[in-house]
Amino acid sequence: MNKVPSIVLAGGGTAGHINPMLAIAREIRALSPDASIVTVGTENSMEATMVPQAGYDIKFIPRVPFPRRPSTEVLTFPGQFLSSLKTAQNILKEAKADAVVGVGGYVCTPMYLAARKLNIPVIIHEANAKPGLANRVGAAHAALVATAFPNTPIKNAHHVGMPMRAAIETLDKDSQKTGARQRLGLDTDLPTLVVTGGSLGAQSLNNAVREIYQRLEDWGFQMLHITGRNKALADENGNLLTAPQYHQREFITSMEDVYAAADLMVVRSGAATVSEVAAVGVPAIFVPLPIGNGEQALNATSLVDAGASLLINDSEFDAAWFVNNIPTLMNDSQRLEEMRKRSYQQGIRNAARTMAQEILKVAQHD
Repeated sequence: MNKVPSIVLAGGGTAGHINPMLAIAREIRALSPDASIVTVGTENSMEATMVPQAGYDIKFIPRVPFPRRPSTEVLTFPGQFLSSLKTAQNILKEAKADAVVGVGGYVCTPMYLAARKLNIPVIIHEANAKPGLANRVGAAHAALVATAFPNTPIKNAHHVGMPMRAAIETLDKDSQKTGARQRLGLDTDLPTLVVTGGSLGAQSLNNAVREIYQRLEDWGFQMLHITGRNKALADENGNLLTAPQYHQREFITSMEDVYAAADLMVVRSGAATVSEVAAVGVPAIFVPLPIGNGEQALNATSLVDAGASLLINDSEFDAAWFVNNIPTLMNDSQRLEEMRKRSYQQGIRNAARTMAQEILKVAQHD
């Protein structure tokens, strides 16, 4: 009889790390209801709120980012990192961990090193097509390295897809579109474009929409514009912009409704967004974040290459590009349907279950 496993999941900093971690935890609990699950993150972060709300215990490690340029932090880093490493070891000993699962973020490096010192196997999930530093460090000695995207350049990679919420994994656009549009306050019959830069918004997308939102009725489709928190579009008097067939919201938590309602999306290409778009089967125009290490453009590559999506540089996405491209695409139902099919074919909808199965194999191995 297999022993009851103790699993420690580490990661955080962004929803792109936290949501896959919670999806994996959900499937571990489904497969092994008695399993001990402890998560590790940093205080004053998104995971400090999101993880307890999801019903899981969380422990904290001090946030100690690696200094990437000469500064006084270079002098204080060694002592701070050793303190984090000691905290990580104590968490693993207290949990009597059988396996450590890392999804990326500042906490992962000390957790990986502590696990190695204590001879506890490590399982890594890398969400981005361009892997982060923590996961590159951990991959060298990991029992399993899983990736969301094919051809991710990380040692011993196995492509499993992106763990995601069950409501998105199981979403059926055809049967849920009408109800989703009703819940979002949209016309149930009009073709629907969704423009969103995520919870933080995207200035280039918002600027373009500001110039064209009054023309939607002429083009024959409606827009759901999710501006990002505290980034609502208003006129010179502070009144929210309104126009026929233009629907503005700052933030929406039920992204499954957004995906179900959309005929086309204009979005950033964060790893979770790209994976969810494919899982549901939504044609998309990706506008990668212009800062960082270029991972967002790489995340979109497989969908673009498959003909499921388009990619436009942030510097090129403006009102003129919108006018010249999006109305034509929105009114080409045949092309949108072909993009939808190709997107769905690229989607992976069982990554959380696959990860949970592999984690339990490692944790329960005698």
